[in-house]
This record gives sequence, C-alpha cells and structure tokens, in this order.
Amino acid sequence: MISFYPGPSQVHSNISRWVKSAQQKGVLSMNHRSPEFIRLSKKTIKLLKNRLDIPANYTVFFTSSATECWEIIAQSLIVDESMHIFNGAFGEKWYDYTKRLRPKAQSTQFDLNKLPNLRSLSASNAEVICLTQNETSNGTQVPNATITAIKKLYPKKLIAVDATSSMGGVYLNFKNGDIWFASVQKCFGLPAGLAVMICSPQAMKQARKINEQTHYNSLSAMDKMMAHWQTTYTPNVLGIYLFSRMLEKMGDITKVAKKIVRRHNEWLAFFYDSDKLKPLAFNTNVLSKTVIAIKGNPDLIKKLKSNARKKGLLLGEGYGNLKAETFRIANFPAIRKKDILRLMNLLKEYK
Repeated sequence: MISFYPGPSQVHSNISRWVKSAQQKGVLSMNHRSPEFIRLSKKTIKLLKNRLDIPANYTVFFTSSATECWEIIAQSLIVDESMHIFNGAFGEKWYDYTKRLRPKAQSTQFDLNKLPNLRSLSASNAEVICLTQNETSNGTQVPNATITAIKKLYPKKLIAVDATSSMGGVYLNFKNGDIWFASVQKCFGLPAGLAVMICSPQAMKQARKINEQTHYNSLSAMDKMMAHWQTTYTPNVLGIYLFSRMLEKMGDITKVAKKIVRRHNEWLAFFYDSDKLKPLAFNTNVLSKTVIAIKGNPDLIKKLKSNARKKGLLLGEGYGNLKAETFRIANFPAIRKKDILRLMNLLKEYK
C-alpha cells in the first residue's frame, strides 16, 4: 500500500535497510546513557541543524510527539496566558489542550482563505504566541513572512510554531520563531513515535527563569540532560538512528523545498483542470505546499477513496467536519514520482 495519508505517511524507501543496519550495529539494545548514544544524539542534532538551516545557538530536544510539545510549552513556558492563532482543527486542538492546563489561554481565529489579521491581534498579555504553520486538517499554511511580522510586532514575546506537517519539506526561517516542533512521520518520512522541539536562546532563558520541575518532561529538566546530549526518559533510540540516516541522505532543505513546490504546482494544475474536484482553499497565497486538501461531492469522494485503496493507494480522509466532502493528499519528500503519477492516473477518472 502506497500511503498518501498526511501522517503517518509513506516512509522513506531505505527504511528496511536502515532498520537492518541498526540491528547489526546493536542500536536496538543501545543504552541511552552510553557513549554510543551520546555520539548518535550529537550527530543527529548536528545534521538536523545543518540540513534545515537552524541557528547554531538553538537547542534541539527529542520528544515522543508534537502533541507532547503542546504539553511541554504549557507546563514550562506559560505561567498565565498564551495567545493561539488558528484557522483549523489542529490549531484549535492545541488551544483547547493548553486551556486545560492554563485556563487563561486566549485564541483568535482567521478565515480559511485569509492570513491572520495582525492589526486586530491583541497579545500584549500573552507570554507565548502560538500558531500552526501548516494546518494539516484543511491544507493551508502561514508563510514565513507572517511569522516574521508577528515577531516584529511582539519582539519580547515567545513565538511557538507547530510545523508538524511542513518541517523537512519546506524552508522555515527558524530565527523568527522561538519554539518549533514537528513529528517525524510526515515530511521526514519516518515511522511515528519521535518528534523534535527546537528552542531559541530566548525560549530557554524563559524556561530557566520559570524553572518548572514537576514533570518528567519539564523543559528545565530536559535542558539539563540535553547539555550532555541525553534525554530525561528512555528515548526512541531506533527512531533517532533512523532520523540520522535520513538526514544524511536528505541534503539541503532549499533543494528539497524546490521539489515539493514543483510537485505542489503540478497538483494544483491537475485539479484546476477538474470540474468535480477542487482545492478546498482557493487563495493560492495560503495553500499548504505539503498537504493538499480537495473538496467534492461526498458520494464521489467516497467512491474514489474506495477505488484507490483497492489499487493500493491510500488517500487521507477529510478531517473533522470536513470528513465527508474532502480528502487529503500528502506531498511529502518520501513519496516517489512514479506513485504520484499512479494516483493522478486514477483520479483522472473522477475529474
């Protein structure tokens, strides 16, 4: 089955070879306090910073998922209030989860076909401004320029960015955000169970000032351990090893992003030529480059998804209240061109 589901999605074609290599090298039983793990952790973080153009003075942490990062931010970087900016289900979930831990959390929503209205943004009391760079549920994005504008508007606030379905696929300007996080089962083409959280010096300064230490994943505790390239818990060592192998092969993010944008434009041209299937959002300035959400008649969508599955092609379901009338296509680096052509040929029957 070729997965076009927007996470977990199609894994890198070399995964089976890398897992075999991990077994042969003893990675599967590697002690997470050993010199071998420290070398692996240090190597992986160095590669990640190099490939994605992450500032050298930013700190990288390993976590279990992007959802865990929501929790870490709420626990360790917010004392009273945060501001959440979103236009879709995952941004709203982040807000709802934070509000359980920090009841004063605030939110502002914006339209599917628009960018956030920064003139009306009121975040003067927020300690952290949270936004979803790539909204997986509806196939939209907040571009780098908007994140830059928010940082200029609130230079003393921490900017936290959920880049779960875009990190590793598009170029992100990390300097304009303070906390970035993503799971690896999307653009990185790896099995689920690992995520990274990337923090600026400003974010770490705030974490040390708050000094919250009541959880295993308190950022202050994680900081102390990462000073020695270690984690507070027994980590997904195999996942980190696979991550290092993928990053070795990946190359510079600017080259990856060019391929993703080119494929995105090919998908847009394909659907703009259709009478029955169209992108959910019509404003090209807000369209995600890595998750393509398509709308159509619910009966037609149900039929095409069923037929695709029979032919070994797994499409992403619509999400939440968009479930019946939409489907989603992952445009992630690990998906091969020949498989994209297979899917396009099938979808031609429904255009």
